[in-house]
Amino acid sequence: MRAAAAACSRLLLLLLFLLLLLPPPPPAAAYFGLTGKEALTHFPSLGPSTNSAQGKVHMKQCDLLKLSRKQKRLCRREPGLAETLRDAIRLGIMECQYQFRSERWNCSLEGRTSLLKRGFKETAFLYAVSSAALTHSLARACSAGRMERCTCDDSPDLENRKAWQWGVCGDNLKYSTKFLKKFLGQKRIGKDLRAKVDIHNTNVGIKAVKNGLKTTCKCHGVSGSCAVRTCWKQLSPFHEVGRLLKLRYDDAVKVFSTTNDAVGHSELASPQRHSHSTKHPASPRATDLVYVEDSPSFCRPSKYSLGTAGRTCSREGNCDSMCCGRGYNTQSRLVSFSCHCQVQWCCYVECQQCMQEEVVYSCKQ
Repeated sequence: MRAAAAACSRLLLLLLFLLLLLPPPPPAAAYFGLTGKEALTHFPSLGPSTNSAQGKVHMKQCDLLKLSRKQKRLCRREPGLAETLRDAIRLGIMECQYQFRSERWNCSLEGRTSLLKRGFKETAFLYAVSSAALTHSLARACSAGRMERCTCDDSPDLENRKAWQWGVCGDNLKYSTKFLKKFLGQKRIGKDLRAKVDIHNTNVGIKAVKNGLKTTCKCHGVSGSCAVRTCWKQLSPFHEVGRLLKLRYDDAVKVFSTTNDAVGHSELASPQRHSHSTKHPASPRATDLVYVEDSPSFCRPSKYSLGTAGRTCSREGNCDSMCCGRGYNTQSRLVSFSCHCQVQWCCYVECQQCMQEEVVYSCKQ
């Protein structure tokens, strides 16, 4: 009965395992310009004579991952999948840490395993952003030619050969979504509340990526005329997906399990959003993030986080909330920055180094 929940948990634990193998991410402030168009890491370009060796490397990468037997089998059949999983976790954790940079819980690695075992709002966001990152990365990997079993999207009136010729290969969201559901093994989930919640939040992440799919067209012709027009499907930058999921987090719905007498099985329900009566609860919307238990404060160190002591904050913005009423320290420091920059002939920029005083606020112990 818990098979579906276990499948999703394995996925997130896999992503956590992969993340531990990666170098530490840069500060969240560096993600302001995150677009989702960043080049994904891929295998080195190897010649035909090394195809066998490349295949062995791929098999070994799949075997090293903590996957179920079925997932390992799918991984071995999909050259490029293991590396795409690594790209997905980079994308997911960067966006998560950016979206929560000013919150008490800042999506840190510490306490992640314990957090995934609970039904908090933060757990809901982790499931959603992880599935969204996987969906987005798989679709982009297909269009970039890094997955052997998929290519450009199969939009009407768009042939793959023409797409490659014009350099406008569309993101293959259709294949990505289909493969991800197969990889996660989402099946009947019975009466288990956590299983229903985890599957629901996983699908919210996938829907958030679908919500950003748009059709982009490019004209070809003499003197800019549109005699020939090529169109393709393109995903929104992942930063927009993350922003949408953060809004879903802010409006997350607390749910419980109720029996639908008409169909004879249990469903998720909540009196918060659509009904003021617990006697006639309404189901959450397909786009709502849902949770089953209230979150801890994240103010003090616990098995879920390191707390907020020492975290930097904005005096006019979030210091009162971030520091949980403990107050904050004020520190002045000198920082250097490039200034008075001039373009020199030919082809380089010359700058001076200037100093300025910066005031930093950090939460007290």
